[in-house]
Amino acid sequence: MAVNCPAKQATLSRTARRCFSLCLCLVGVCLLAADEGSDKSQARPARDASAKPAPQEATSRVAYLIRIPLPIAGDVDTRVEQMVGQLLELLPAGEQRPVLIFEFRAADGQSGEGSKFERSLSLARFLSGQELSRVRTVAYLPNSVQGHAVLAVMACEEIILHPDAKLGRAGIDEAAVDATMRSAYTEIAARRRTIPVPVALGMLDKQLAVYKVQSLDGVRYVLGDEYEKLQQAGNAPIADTVVPPGEFAFLSGFDLRNKYQIASHLATDRRELAAALRLPPGAIIEDPSLGGQWQALLVELRGPVTASYVNRVIRGIEDGRRDRQINFICVLVESAGGSPAESVRLANHLAAFDPAAIRTVAYVPNEARSDAALVALACDQIVMDDEAVLGGPGARYISPRMQKELRTPIQSIAATKHRDWSLLNALVDPQLAVHEFRRPGTGEARYFSDEELAAQKDKEVWQRGAAVDTGDGLTGRKAADLKLVRHLAGSYTELRTLYNLDDELKPVEANQFIVAIERLAAQPWFPHTLLFIGFFALLSEASAPGVGVPGFISALCFLLFFWSQFLNGTADWLEVLLFVAGVVFVLLEIFVIPGLGVFGIGGGLMIIISIVLASQTFVIPQNSYQFGQLPGSLFSIVMAGGGALAALFVMYRYLPNTPYLNRLMLKPPEGDQLDELSQRESLVMWNHLMGKRGVTTTPLIPAGKARFGDDTIDVTSDGDFISRGTDIYVTEVRGNHVVVRAIEGKE
Repeated sequence: MAVNCPAKQATLSRTARRCFSLCLCLVGVCLLAADEGSDKSQARPARDASAKPAPQEATSRVAYLIRIPLPIAGDVDTRVEQMVGQLLELLPAGEQRPVLIFEFRAADGQSGEGSKFERSLSLARFLSGQELSRVRTVAYLPNSVQGHAVLAVMACEEIILHPDAKLGRAGIDEAAVDATMRSAYTEIAARRRTIPVPVALGMLDKQLAVYKVQSLDGVRYVLGDEYEKLQQAGNAPIADTVVPPGEFAFLSGFDLRNKYQIASHLATDRRELAAALRLPPGAIIEDPSLGGQWQALLVELRGPVTASYVNRVIRGIEDGRRDRQINFICVLVESAGGSPAESVRLANHLAAFDPAAIRTVAYVPNEARSDAALVALACDQIVMDDEAVLGGPGARYISPRMQKELRTPIQSIAATKHRDWSLLNALVDPQLAVHEFRRPGTGEARYFSDEELAAQKDKEVWQRGAAVDTGDGLTGRKAADLKLVRHLAGSYTELRTLYNLDDELKPVEANQFIVAIERLAAQPWFPHTLLFIGFFALLSEASAPGVGVPGFISALCFLLFFWSQFLNGTADWLEVLLFVAGVVFVLLEIFVIPGLGVFGIGGGLMIIISIVLASQTFVIPQNSYQFGQLPGSLFSIVMAGGGALAALFVMYRYLPNTPYLNRLMLKPPEGDQLDELSQRESLVMWNHLMGKRGVTTTPLIPAGKARFGDDTIDVTSDGDFISRGTDIYVTEVRGNHVVVRAIEGKE
């Protein structure tokens, strides 16, 4: 590989290299300008239901990731080619080249040894071929790679490694390296120029020494024989030994990036990988359906988040994974929160899925408030309606202490999903200050709190911008601008179109009767109707004392009301106990201890309070959402009670005089007939007490007891409060109803 260097040839060579370098600089400037322009443009996710997902995602600056399992053997190369081909069919033919990331990942304890040369060469030729010229190919190595898999790595335009990962030892599985292998490595290295040809051969054959030489013409890599010829010709350049003879070249990520400038970037995780490619966090898409079809499952999270609901959802997901081999989970979130602990439990379960095997998509048609937002944020992608709300105050007030406890699991979820955690945390904790930060020159935008900014390695380069207001949550449009939401979809049909879901999504398997009951209980009109019927039947029973059909219907309706609120997660045993105790106190006031009315008034308040508490998840409203819910809860009580009174009035007023319907209710007696009936139904006649004097034995407010001779009877004052021990006289007697008045001057 030695080259003769006469003066004329050297001059022409230097001139050609300078022209080539100038061209590269001009191309680089153009690409940088185009990249900056694309960074500054803000593309809104598509709203057209007939559009394919790929065009929308491409305009939103995303990258597509395909895993290449190591070792490369069997049909790995053909499966990867099939997956890439399917993806290329979805990509638009635009000016900006989409980014295609190939992640080389081996099983635990391995690093690619055992890869077959023929299979690796086939894949390398495909990756470096004309078919992939329309995309930007990037090889990402989270762990070390050796064996012939190195051939596929160098076939990509760009290499990004974990700092601790190593690349090399390509010929470790070969007893001897033949000319065919050398030719293949030379061909792929020369075609892509990602790894210099001498370095690639040094990785293949441990008998070769590789040197990095520094001369007047610049830096280049040479093999041992060429280096010797340079020395013999009197050109003794400054040399650095890349790999000595007898060893395979096996270079760390740090050396490949900082010492030899072969790797373009270092990245410890996908978040840093996205930053290296100037993409927003979470913009790397891994599609498990490539090479196959979606096997989808629908999970519905409606109403308050409860332990029983989360248990059923998790059980249904695991059953679907076992029985149907699902690779797509759609989580429909329609909730204002409930239990932060249960939301975190479900969020951790969803975040733990490998995106290479199962894609999780959250769909928020209306709201995912408070802790329910964590469930949506734990999915790979989020789809929302324009005006839907993500985060902000919800049905459950989250105290500062609980917000502090939630920070750790939120950071864990964000790390798993390769997102920045500050914006996610601010959706649950509006007191956390989050600002927009931009990188000068690139226009890249990130959203950090001061704590997360301090943890960034390049914190000095970020310029602080405007604060992000999450006090009332984020609408779908705003969340899309902040890159939290992948698409905006106004309907379930549009969601299916976005992800090319041909078949109707199959929901989590559950007892259909229980599901139907829970859906019925979640309807706002259902508990209101139960309250109306319950109050109406209760008033009907009170107007005609005695346990009858109305009393039974009233008890049944209130029982169903509390049961429905149990299912909704808004009622607990406290509400039931308050209601039962309130009813008992009212009955005591009516039948056992009539007097001051404390039991009656207190019992009535307990009944009202129990129903209000059973209609909501809070006791005292503590945020804007709860203050907005409280009038609705009170209004439902007023409307149910008022409607029952109105219906009862109409029934007693008009039903006895309505043809055909009057047989359902007798016309109540009036006038003399009513007085005669009262006299007949009286158990005791106190007519002989008319005008008699006595003494009160209890306060009359206005009812109480008084003693006339040897008899102590129930009496009622004629309107004034009369204290105990006051002299009175009887002013009116109607059967057993005695009306008294205090003797003037004796009270």
